[in-house]
Amino acid sequence: MADGDARPLTDEERAELEALRAEKAHREERERARRERAELEALRAERREVEEAPAAGPAASPASRAPKPAAGEAAHGAPSGSTGKKTHERTFGERMVLSEGEDDDGMPSMPPAQKITIGICLVVALCVVAYIALSNLGMLG
Repeated sequence: MADGDARPLTDEERAELEALRAEKAHREERERARRERAELEALRAERREVEEAPAAGPAASPASRAPKPAAGEAAHGAPSGSTGKKTHERTFGERMVLSEGEDDDGMPSMPPAQKITIGICLVVALCVVAYIALSNLGMLG
């Protein structure tokens, strides 16, 4: 919408806006309920495994007692949803090319590899400018 459009909303537009807000709130509520259900199921499964572990006795290996990933988790161990705790440590490459969070305006922050690349480009640009200036002054051969 244009910034110069300062006219008030009509009754139809206001009704549409309220309907869309209500629909959005309903979708968010359903998503929150779905995440809570998935968390409940994962916690129930973990509790069952913990309760079954003493029945297996001390002969059971530690690997068999380790909690298994929930059904909604990806193969590499990260949760499929946008919320939840990370279950695996990120590699050096993942830390370099993935951003950590979001800025104040909701945009993802710049990954470290991109910051390094921009810094290198700035240094090279400064070197080129210095070379051209020095060669024009006759200081370089």
